[in-house]
Amino acid sequence: MSALARILIDRGHPVSGSDPHDNAATQQLKTLGVKVFRQQDATCIDAVTGSTNAVSPVVVISTAIPESNPELQRARQQGLEIWHRSDLLAALIEQQPSIAVAGSHGKTTTSTLITTLLLEADQDPTAVIGGIVPGLGSNGHSGQGKLLVAEADESDGSLVKLSPSLGVITNLELDHTDHYTSLDDLISTLQRFAGGCDRVLANHDCPILQEHFQPTAWWSNQSSESVDFAALPSRLEGDRCVARFYEAGQAVGDFTLPMAGLHNLSNATGALAACRMEGLPFDRLVEGLAVLKAPGRRFDLRGTWKGRHIVDDYAHHPSEVKATLGMARLMVSSGRSPLPSAPQRLLAVFQPHRYSRTQQFLDGFAQALQNCDLLLLAPVYPAGEQPLKGICSNALADRVRNLKPDLEIAVADNLDQLTDLVRQHSREQDLVLAMGAGDVNGLWSRLTS
Repeated sequence: MSALARILIDRGHPVSGSDPHDNAATQQLKTLGVKVFRQQDATCIDAVTGSTNAVSPVVVISTAIPESNPELQRARQQGLEIWHRSDLLAALIEQQPSIAVAGSHGKTTTSTLITTLLLEADQDPTAVIGGIVPGLGSNGHSGQGKLLVAEADESDGSLVKLSPSLGVITNLELDHTDHYTSLDDLISTLQRFAGGCDRVLANHDCPILQEHFQPTAWWSNQSSESVDFAALPSRLEGDRCVARFYEAGQAVGDFTLPMAGLHNLSNATGALAACRMEGLPFDRLVEGLAVLKAPGRRFDLRGTWKGRHIVDDYAHHPSEVKATLGMARLMVSSGRSPLPSAPQRLLAVFQPHRYSRTQQFLDGFAQALQNCDLLLLAPVYPAGEQPLKGICSNALADRVRNLKPDLEIAVADNLDQLTDLVRQHSREQDLVLAMGAGDVNGLWSRLTS
């Protein structure tokens, strides 16, 4: 929502909105001229309609806004035009050539890498991303170039409204079980998205995509045969990946990605392939690769506290947790990492996100969370859901203990207790990796306050 607000005000539209929490995003929007209300009640709508004489304002909502929201109720009473955020994004996409990135994992990173590569190639794209793009310092940008890059969120199915020039699909795996009844339901939704794209680029290494999709082009990190683009790794280290890039089976050149993990190499390969499909020269893209950085909340070093490196990551699905812990473990075992010093132990802090997701993937989380030296669990972050009987962090801890009895595990009753557990159980040269899509990202500020 904040990215869309930035673009609209940059293009000369008066913009207002409400957020009970003052944060970096709202502060940035205020400096740009966005009117930000600190409360969410009917008077906010009254204030906007009372100050707008020429035209009636359009009210833009996200799926997170319930029908009981007083602003939404007043907007309906006044007969105002109401758009879902996907309607606004679809309207922006219709105005210019665009690349929209969809998939279960890696959307924010891949769309951030595409944006960064285009910026480094002097293309100045418009960007609507779900995380902070390091090269922009924000999640939204109204560029002067021809392309728009957007993250296409599948969580509520609204991405089917988007009709980009190029659709990129990173992978597919069941998630968001509060919306999708089955994997087939999710596949059908992504097929509708693909059908609305002029061209589609997809990850050949994902078996579900292989079986159910017929894209314009494939990319792979496993083989250069029978795919349009490939990047085959020669070295995977704790702070970088070294790979050779192929097009139509022919080697084009080597590159070094300054990010660890095979999942990041896959994201970067998709980003490179998308830019090549837009006609950018490989040599120019290689220059941009050297400065690539992950978006905010993707293995984001928040700081070093008493010799402990505190890292924040958005991982909240078993596959994401497995990939993130695998990357962190490589940093410990290889002695190479982007951290200020090589970590000696891996302390995982995990906050399950939603009761429904925790219930669906309890065994998957237990499998993924074994790859650490010590595990601390926060209470489930409800994200508006009501508790489910027997679904809690203690139940997850029991599953992990059954799989790895010798792993030290502690469960906190609240975030203050979680912070105390980190203080008690961590030691110098630990990598403290906080994972989750909720408020566990505040660990750094609680440790240092």
